Amino acid sequence: MNVVSLLTPKIQVVYLYEDYTIQKSLKILREHGYTAVPVLSRDGQYVGTVSEGDFLWHFLDREDDSLRIQERGLLKEVLRPNFNPPVSVRVGMEALLERAMGQNFVPVVDDRGAFMGIVTRRTILRKLTVPSHACVEAAAVLD
Repeated sequence: MNVVSLLTPKIQVVYLYEDYTIQKSLKILREHGYTAVPVLSRDGQYVGTVSEGDFLWHFLDREDDSLRIQERGLLKEVLRPNFNPPVSVRVGMEALLERAMGQNFVPVVDDRGAFMGIVTRRTILRKLTVPSHACVEAAAVLD
């Protein structure tokens, strides 16, 4: 099993651009019902992951308590450094599993740092727990 076999490709992933406003970013998060999503630069590089909590702490840490003013800020102002760093598409399964234990998804980048997609904890668990067709067919023959 390798990372590519577990990958949800970029085209199927909800992500945000670092130059989105905070308001636009929150609307997208709410619309899709996610609590955290990847953030990219306009050239497709993975920049980080932003969570609902990041927005909350951003609002609470600002001296200006006008929500309307704060929500015009840019998403890149909200990002926590080194939160949910990506793995290389060449990562081994042991390292991938270790990372997935601490996050709902693991961002995957290519050798240039370009975002390829995510591997979700759910996908990993399904692959590890659902028997393959060959095993199911073999079990049926034995019965």
